[in-house]
Amino acid sequence: MVSNLNHLQSVKIKKGHDKRINNGYLWLFSNEIEHPPNEVINGEVVDIISPKDIFIGRGFYNRNSLISVRLVTNSKTELLTDLLQCRIRQANEFRNKVYSNRTAYRMVFSESDLLPGLIIDRYNSTYVLQVNSAGMELLLPSIVDILSRDFQAKSIFTMSEKSIRQFEGLDCNNTLLFGEQCSETIEVANIKYSIDFITGQKTGFFFDQAENRPYLDKLSKDCTVFDGFCNSGGFGLHAIKNGARQVVFADISQQQIDAAAGNIRLNGLKETNAEYFTDDVFDLLEKFNNDGRLFDIVIIDPPAFTKSKSKVQTALKGYERLHRLAIQALKQGGILVTTSCSHHVNEIEYQQAIQRAATRTGSILQLIHQAGAAPDHPKLGSMDETAYLKFLVYRKAYLS
Repeated sequence: MVSNLNHLQSVKIKKGHDKRINNGYLWLFSNEIEHPPNEVINGEVVDIISPKDIFIGRGFYNRNSLISVRLVTNSKTELLTDLLQCRIRQANEFRNKVYSNRTAYRMVFSESDLLPGLIIDRYNSTYVLQVNSAGMELLLPSIVDILSRDFQAKSIFTMSEKSIRQFEGLDCNNTLLFGEQCSETIEVANIKYSIDFITGQKTGFFFDQAENRPYLDKLSKDCTVFDGFCNSGGFGLHAIKNGARQVVFADISQQQIDAAAGNIRLNGLKETNAEYFTDDVFDLLEKFNNDGRLFDIVIIDPPAFTKSKSKVQTALKGYERLHRLAIQALKQGGILVTTSCSHHVNEIEYQQAIQRAATRTGSILQLIHQAGAAPDHPKLGSMDETAYLKFLVYRKAYLS
């Protein structure tokens, strides 16, 4: 991609379709522009023009995507590589203030850091990228140069989501961009994790829950805990470290169960306090309910139930069923920890699904805590898409 932006083609917004972008929304959809530009390579920068022919900004264009333009800047920036370097540096400086004692965090969070379609996770000297826009795909050589030169990266590679790249019309091959393939050991909230970038999910670790997992610290002493969809064991690890009597780690992936067991050993925790099930969490909870096995704390942290608006009602039915099973597995006075990363399901809809589950089980739930993603996943007030994570803690009230 040419970094010096001269003689750009323009994209004009249709009349009546400029309100959202004027209010800070960063995307233009294909039905909002008058005429697709000619002879523009997907990912190249175009000028964005209002219905009244006023310059609004510059953004990445992609004719293959429903998101036709992703706004990059509202100025007539000429050197895109300079802007890229500045924004990556500013994003990292903020993380260093928030996490002064950590060397692992989400360093860049896409649109939220005004770097549309780029996610960078830092693991010590290893940097893992999700490249989710055609514009950032063209800028990959510059990104690698910035990370290796300015941040002393030893390894840089991509672990992008197949579905998102397909949405952008990009190939789905993950690539080692710099250095050598490796593994890392990180420490987050006093828990160590071994990160296997080959078998791990997403970019290797879910940093968004980093400040939610320690909520278990004050609840877990002498408790029995069910950690459903446990991934590498984050919630359950906090529970065991803080005195849980027994933690059931459940995940359908044997690789994630192995990772959780490895992290138990890595942290020097009592392996006798852990029990592992490679199983569908719905099926396992149903079995425990049939067997009358109850827990003091039930944690459910599933993957997204929907990635499109059209499937929201199906997702809500799934959430209701999951919570019905989770509530039934919970002792009176017990704690339900529940989280959703489906950004198409808003918090009100999610809470309503939980309430329907409580009603069907004849239970009363008291909401005692709610939160979202950690500060390295900032939210834009103008884009609901950036506020995706719901983290809720309930107490199952005594009825007698």
